[in-house]
Amino acid sequence: MKKLILLVTLIIASQFLSRADEGMWIPMYLDEMNEAEMQAMGMRISADDIYSINNSSLKDAIMIFGGGCTGEFVSDQGLLLTNHHCGYRNIQKHSSIEHDYLTDGFWAMDNSGELANPGLTVTLLIRMEEVTSQVLEGVEESMSETERKAIISAKIEEITEEAVKDTHYKAIVKPFYYGNQYFLFVNEVFKDVRLVGAPPSNIGKFGGDTDNWMWPRHTGDFSIFRVYADKDNKPAEYSEDNVPYKPKKHLSVSTKGAKENDFTFIFGYPGRTEEYIPSYAVDMKLNAVNPIRIAMRDIRIKIFLNSMDNNPQTRIQYAAKHAGISNGWKKWIGENRGIKRLKTIEQKQDLENAFMAWANSDKALKEKYGNLIPEFNKVYGKLKPVNIKTAYLTEAGFGPEIIKYSRSFEKLVNLSMEKDATDEEINDLTQKLKHSAESYFKDYNIDIDKKVFATLMSTYYKSLDKNDLPPIVIEMNDKYKGDYEAYANAVFYNSIFASKEKVDGFLDGYKQSKYKKIQKDPAFHLADALANYYVRTLLSDDAKYNKNLDSLMRFYMEGQMEMQANKLFYPDANFTLRVAYGNVDGYQPDDAIDFRYYTTLSGIMEKEDPDIYDYVVEDKLKELYNSKDYGKYGDEDGSLHVCFIATNHTTGGNSGSPVLDADGNLIGINFDRCWEGTMSDIVYDASQCRNIAIDIRYLLFIVDKYAGA
Repeated sequence: MKKLILLVTLIIASQFLSRADEGMWIPMYLDEMNEAEMQAMGMRISADDIYSINNSSLKDAIMIFGGGCTGEFVSDQGLLLTNHHCGYRNIQKHSSIEHDYLTDGFWAMDNSGELANPGLTVTLLIRMEEVTSQVLEGVEESMSETERKAIISAKIEEITEEAVKDTHYKAIVKPFYYGNQYFLFVNEVFKDVRLVGAPPSNIGKFGGDTDNWMWPRHTGDFSIFRVYADKDNKPAEYSEDNVPYKPKKHLSVSTKGAKENDFTFIFGYPGRTEEYIPSYAVDMKLNAVNPIRIAMRDIRIKIFLNSMDNNPQTRIQYAAKHAGISNGWKKWIGENRGIKRLKTIEQKQDLENAFMAWANSDKALKEKYGNLIPEFNKVYGKLKPVNIKTAYLTEAGFGPEIIKYSRSFEKLVNLSMEKDATDEEINDLTQKLKHSAESYFKDYNIDIDKKVFATLMSTYYKSLDKNDLPPIVIEMNDKYKGDYEAYANAVFYNSIFASKEKVDGFLDGYKQSKYKKIQKDPAFHLADALANYYVRTLLSDDAKYNKNLDSLMRFYMEGQMEMQANKLFYPDANFTLRVAYGNVDGYQPDDAIDFRYYTTLSGIMEKEDPDIYDYVVEDKLKELYNSKDYGKYGDEDGSLHVCFIATNHTTGGNSGSPVLDADGNLIGINFDRCWEGTMSDIVYDASQCRNIAIDIRYLLFIVDKYAGA
């Protein structure tokens, strides 16, 4: 038995202890968990300077920008910085052939020129609080998952209501460590957020999807917005009477630059990681789900690019769509590569073997944890085929735009079927649909979508056994005898969702009885059949197996923390405020390749290719380069640094997060990870995982020297 325990200890010590650069840490616990290490690595401020509820701190300058990015205040007048790709959709909404802000950039020279963005919000954290004991009050080990969740949901509702009583704040409670811990977040949400500035896409998106996830990088990935409030500095809907918001704290900017081995930390809202999942989950991603996603998106990307490269109007229309689907596509490719290189499945299996040995070393442990690993094997064996079918359904079945768009008329169908629906309700909804059609068809190309439809539906049918296909897919294949061009032509010719004119014509003078025409529409009929197949065939199994996994993961997480009692565990990212820290450092992705930690403006000139849109360089930028007119933003080495990398552990949601130096000053804005490290959502590798940031000096150079703003 002593040998067994020693073996388990050695395995844990050699493979599974957190490294200094790894982790996304809870800011309210930095003082007890991380402050000493951070200061030993070079930090010169305290944990209380980063997060405090009694005094203004750096956390008061950090925000959720929109629904999935981070931003930071840099002035006492509500001015904020985030990434160009975070503001991209709002920049696009303001763009047209006459005012092509995507191509030319946008700069408001005073407050009156700033552009409103309906629907865009900024969310500030007021406070966070651990509420585990309150949430789990009344929960018993003997309860079923359904009973447990019912009690937890009721408790969370009580806690959130009490937390914001008599205030304008919003509250949410989120689980950590797979439901072993719970935290309350009280937020303030601002709804008047205006566009102040954005560089041309040839700066803000330089390198485009070709360079996405890659290093070296030369992207000026930033945009500037301003938050407005009412005269009492409180959130308010857009109004000309609103004034710039005065934050409790804004970041100080340093132009000293990042040097190799400098301490840095990132403060932001990482989206989702899965560091503690078992080997079976990793295997499902690597060998089942990711390959399907990659293949289906590859089809759409190639069709998009073929049209975008030949038509400026199409390039504008499909810029955001192409960027959106390419982001995941490239990430999954890199993730699979990293998982294989690190032998992550084997690492996870080693941990599971150690866990089983530990659990079987004690009767009580065996009773609680002894069956977890075999149960994971059983449940993932059932979940994998469900996820394969779901991946094809979502990526291929719902890949064509016309299919997704037709689903937006489901509310109209349901309302029209209600006998007591009023004319006012019907008219209100049809007007909303007409308004959304204006926006949708502004960026729609029927020829592109028709090609996507034919190719994806054909691939969908050929990729799965008939028993695993929705009946509608088999039915349409048989009807058109496998001729998917003919199928696409028929759908787009007969569907009311193929053009704005058809949609407007249908909605003009709409009567309740016309809902049957929507139901019979070939695009809506296909979308409805696919959705029903998912609900009736896949959803229940998916929910059942994931419900089992929720329970298993809660115990497995608890067991890992008990087994490795000396390890500091950081919770998986769940789009809550976190701190990650590390050092500025280059890396070696492959043999004989040694990447330094920064790039310069010279690299942009070296990459220039006027025949490739991603590498077109603005004339004025070339003039500034040739004259070496860098002003105070140049580095002491005489060059202008553009981007730099560091070992901070990041993921989606960290886009726009500030990169801060040892004194808490802003030195860069995070916007990406290197491709070799994209597996860091599952397994972190200190030698390869690097976050990529725009150097704040390059941002200031573009605003000052290039834009003259």
